[in-house]
Amino acid sequence: MNMSEMSFIDWQRQFYSENACLDYLKMQRWPDGFICPKCGHRQAYQIHTRELYECCQCHKQTSVTSDTLFHGTHIPLSKWFTAIYFIGSDKGGISALRLKKLIEVNWRTARLILKKLRIAMGHRDRLYWLSGNIELDDCLVGGKQKGKRGRGAAGKTPIIVAVETQGERAGYIAMQAVNRISHQSVEQFVQAHILPNQYVRSDGLRALTIIDKTQHHEARVTPKELVDEWLPWVHIAISNLKTFIQGTFHGISKKYVQEYLNEFIYRFNRRRIEKQIPMRLLNIAIFHSPMNSC
Repeated sequence: MNMSEMSFIDWQRQFYSENACLDYLKMQRWPDGFICPKCGHRQAYQIHTRELYECCQCHKQTSVTSDTLFHGTHIPLSKWFTAIYFIGSDKGGISALRLKKLIEVNWRTARLILKKLRIAMGHRDRLYWLSGNIELDDCLVGGKQKGKRGRGAAGKTPIIVAVETQGERAGYIAMQAVNRISHQSVEQFVQAHILPNQYVRSDGLRALTIIDKTQHHEARVTPKELVDEWLPWVHIAISNLKTFIQGTFHGISKKYVQEYLNEFIYRFNRRRIEKQIPMRLLNIAIFHSPMNSC
């Protein structure tokens, strides 16, 4: 479904005040008028002093932000909406420190907004399955440390990466942070992201032989200088991921790797409609279930 493309000036013009944001949220959640989430009744009293609606039948009080990503928020919706535009429109990503300055909140609040939206991005992309011809490989992300390099390096997080190949371009991608590359982690990744009986090719790593169980799998031990010919698109995706992480965030904590992967995947899978991303993120926030408040 296509969504509107908006410049920052248009965004500000539409969501110019707290009431404008509330009105938009109300229109999206209740396009045909209020519906009580408890009993389904359509009549309510509005309690203006607290921005609440009290059902005329069961007397449950609810707000227009309840059961959304904004549920329980202590910051103005106008700042939320502005944050969503900045996060959605910057294809290189935005750090919590920069977001803090842009919307004038503390770092912890900016970090929580980013966390919620990144988790929601991941939930949205888990609805889709990869199919057709697929390349699969693994990589490591994390800060530089002394000692062993490559697989088994200390302080780095293993990532499983799969990319659809569509002739002269890449299709959709999936990425997942794991504790280690093993039969179990690879099997769980394939079950979660790839439809059965697809055509998957990979390198000759022993842990990847489990792919044979559900897919048409072709593995090849490839010299380093030829690996980009065998798995071109997955290596482009990995290179772009590392540029995304190092360019904006200058390295990331191992604890939060999947959040950053979620954001990268979401942007990559919508790269042809990137101007729609802010409105799509706003739509996710409105219809996603609540998380811890901020």
